[in-house]
Formats: sequence, C-alpha cells, structure tokens
Amino acid sequence: MELANFDETLRTFKRRTPFRPFTVALVNGDRFEVDHPEALLVRDGAAVYLGRGGVPVVFDHEGVSQVIGDLMGQANA
Repeated sequence: MELANFDETLRTFKRRTPFRPFTVALVNGDRFEVDHPEALLVRDGAAVYLGRGGVPVVFDHEGVSQVIGDLMGQANA
C-alpha cells in the first residue's frame, strides 16, 4: 500500500462511528481482523495491532495489500 494512503486509510477505518471490525490483508497472504479501535496504533507508515490474548501484529505500508471493510456512508477522516 502506498505510504501516503496507509495512515489515512487505517485511521479512517479505526474512527468509524459506530466502530465496525475490518480486515487487513498482507502481501504474504496473511489476514487479521481489527476487532477494537483501541487495539491499533498507526504512525508514519507502520502499525501495531494487539490481538486477543495480547498477541501483537507488527506491519508497515509495504506489507499491506488491502484493507477490507465497508465505508459506504462514511466521511473520510
């Protein structure tokens, strides 16, 4: 994913009201669902997601192929 879009895209999904889970797909084929907005930290093209049980997922803009979720009716942040 382009660096310019990475932070904005993740923050837009994170700030949806009401929050709805979304999926991050990585270029290596792995996927994970962000199930809580406070479990995701995004800054300068890198992110950390703290999954259930305290399992961290560290990823950056180069490792993300797409973010999957419905943004219909939502304003961009």
